[in-house]
Amino acid sequence: MQTTDSVCRQAAERRRDTLDRLAAERDLWVSTGHPDHGPHQVPLWFLWDGRAVWMCTSGTSATARNVREEPRVRLALADTFDVVLLQGEAECFPDQEVSADSADAFAAKFGWDPRTAEGPHLYIRVVPKTVRAWRGEPELRGRVIMRDGTWQD
Repeated sequence: MQTTDSVCRQAAERRRDTLDRLAAERDLWVSTGHPDHGPHQVPLWFLWDGRAVWMCTSGTSATARNVREEPRVRLALADTFDVVLLQGEAECFPDQEVSADSADAFAAKFGWDPRTAEGPHLYIRVVPKTVRAWRGEPELRGRVIMRDGTWQD
């Protein structure tokens, strides 16, 4: 159980903590939207490659349909006290067209290779343009730690 007491971290510490979580965690929430079908949110496994988030989903899923139509997405790590929100635009790669390095790294992290799974799969890559991170009310001010793709100091 986490305490709700928090000390306000500086931008560099928030960035370090965020990068550590992106490297270590497995799941995030993906929020997409479609002009005809509205919003959609789903948890997916993800891989952080040091610059971008990689996810994979069925090529026929609502997430795949949405990002093809509207690539703007929001991603959220699951902890509601230690919030990390990322925004960016999704790039789509069919499972047989994704780079081997990215697909191999994804398969190594999860022990599952979508390239060999039944049915078509879509790899989704998101390079964050905006990152917000905060722990409780004391950190609401200064929560934007990346703006326009540039980490803030």
